[in-house]
Amino acid sequence: MKYTIAIVFACLLAVVLAAPADNTAEILRLESDVQPEGYKFALETSDGKTHQEEGQLKNVGTENEAIVVRGSYSFVADDGQTYTVNYVADENGFQPEGAHLPNVPIAN
Repeated sequence: MKYTIAIVFACLLAVVLAAPADNTAEILRLESDVQPEGYKFALETSDGKTHQEEGQLKNVGTENEAIVVRGSYSFVADDGQTYTVNYVADENGFQPEGAHLPNVPIAN
């Protein structure tokens, strides 16, 4: 009898955990363009998130070939504020900027 109750409880728990969350978002806009030496995309969802990004190869065919990525994303936080992050990612790393982010200079 103990095993039957445990199995029933486990099944009920699995059903509850498998139920979809109420905070699902729908994709409102999705654009994408992929080329041999770069790409770009834009995404917007029903929960207020946006993301745009563009990447280009730099120094193509050389030993210093790298990709440079520029973009931004926005989201609505739990406090109701919309936060935006603009960024560049290149041979110098990921460099985000945003009004809500601390501005810490990097020493050479």
